[in-house]
Amino acid sequence: MTEPHKLDIRAILDRLPHRYPFLLVDRILEIEDGKRIVGIKNVTYNESFFQGHFPIKPVMPGVLLIEAMAQVGALLLIGTIEDRSNKLVYFTGIDGARFRRPVEPGDQLRIECEVLRLKSRFCKMKGRACVDGQLAAEAEFMSSLVDV
Repeated sequence: MTEPHKLDIRAILDRLPHRYPFLLVDRILEIEDGKRIVGIKNVTYNESFFQGHFPIKPVMPGVLLIEAMAQVGALLLIGTIEDRSNKLVYFTGIDGARFRRPVEPGDQLRIECEVLRLKSRFCKMKGRACVDGQLAAEAEFMSSLVDV
């Protein structure tokens, strides 16, 4: 069994095609290949979505919480793939999404994803996003590995 490992922003950029303003992962704290991953998203007031959601009381949109979970999950899947420069992980479905507390500027999201089912090009994961130990969002989501 391999030890959990980490990824900094340079390694994340090497593995994901997302870029500003749509990259929603800042650091990976733990990866257990094929099993689970823990990532961080630092939520700042400078995020482009806060200009319109909502200027009076900024709240991170729920759909972006789900996207952040999907990006962390994609890092788990793409990490062990050979020739990953020619592959993409597509988000293909979501079940049971629930939003438990608002995420505001200054919050740090801790995103944990675990594999529920993994087949050759298909994966189902459970994701949880927490702020200060409080659950902010959770969902099960599916993704598929595709050729570029």
